[in-house]
Amino acid sequence: MLIVSPYIGYLYFLMNRKEYNTAVKDYSGRLFRYVVKCLRSSEDANDIVQEAYEKLWTNRKKVPLTKAKSWLFTTAHNMIINHTRKRKALLMEDQKCIEPSVNEHSYELRDLITQALESLPDVQRQIILLRDLEGYNYKEIGEILQLNESQVKVYLFRGRQKIRHKLKDISVLVA
Repeated sequence: MLIVSPYIGYLYFLMNRKEYNTAVKDYSGRLFRYVVKCLRSSEDANDIVQEAYEKLWTNRKKVPLTKAKSWLFTTAHNMIINHTRKRKALLMEDQKCIEPSVNEHSYELRDLITQALESLPDVQRQIILLRDLEGYNYKEIGEILQLNESQVKVYLFRGRQKIRHKLKDISVLVA
């Protein structure tokens, strides 16, 4: 269905069933990888991806087809934040402190990079994952995380700097 938006001032198409299915096919893998990297739980990631697509279907008459990808990632990002807040509240309520398990004797490259990523603030980690793992550009990342392009660039630079600093002695381990 062709719509002329009085607010946006351009034409766009609303999603039908076929286009929704195309969005599921095209974006579900990338969306899942992003969510699972942020939460480090495939069960929680499955739930969030499923719920994001449910919300997309519910809002299909409001979401232009051209914006489906960024809408999905923004929705999933907000759900990740809510999930993390709920999980932290439950942990505080139970007065339990779960610390990430770090195997001090494991010097595998993958473990070191994962640990370096996990030590970053959430925003920096999410930007690095979206940029370096998923290949999104600065504008798309800004739309997903509701930041402007310069903020994305600054967070990306700072996150990479922190990872570089943490991994500066890795050449000794690799050699």
